[in-house]
Amino acid sequence: MKKAILILCLLAGVTTYAQTGSGIGIKGGLNFGANGDLTESIGNLNSNSVSKLGFHVGVFGKMDFGTLYFRPELAYSRLNSKYDDNDFKMNKLDIPLLVGLNILDPVHIFAGPALQYILDTELENVTLADVKNKFTVGFNIGAGINFSDELGLDLRYERGFSENEAEILGVEGNPRLDTRPSQLILGLSYKF
Repeated sequence: MKKAILILCLLAGVTTYAQTGSGIGIKGGLNFGANGDLTESIGNLNSNSVSKLGFHVGVFGKMDFGTLYFRPELAYSRLNSKYDDNDFKMNKLDIPLLVGLNILDPVHIFAGPALQYILDTELENVTLADVKNKFTVGFNIGAGINFSDELGLDLRYERGFSENEAEILGVEGNPRLDTRPSQLILGLSYKF
């Protein structure tokens, strides 16, 4: 009986230690990047996108397991880019599923897939058809630093994997816009 109680106490201590960095929190920040190219139906390049500043806000959960952690997030993101004289805006929900490694206190690295749901796309002075797929998949990879148990800062790169185009309506040549993001994301987080 004493051995069983001792084992239970040890397991409780290990579990408590593994969860010390766990919690939920809020995050927000800036993203800088662009989407894919604007092309005609025959594949000729019409215009490259020019990167512009966007933003993101959201929530996250973190499950800490010593040197490893799992961090699912839910964020609203606004991506901005420019094609010639037309501004492009895309609003989306991102669900990154990140696995991280605490390498040196307070520095950590992380990577994982990002599920994306496109809410809206808009190209200034042009009518866009809906994107081919509202649900897409991307990838995040980055590094961060924790200033305290609550406050952290990270920089990540996001790239969309799923091909996803929106057709430009009412224009000869059947031009298409590649909506896959390619951006740097700077985020500030606060864990409760």
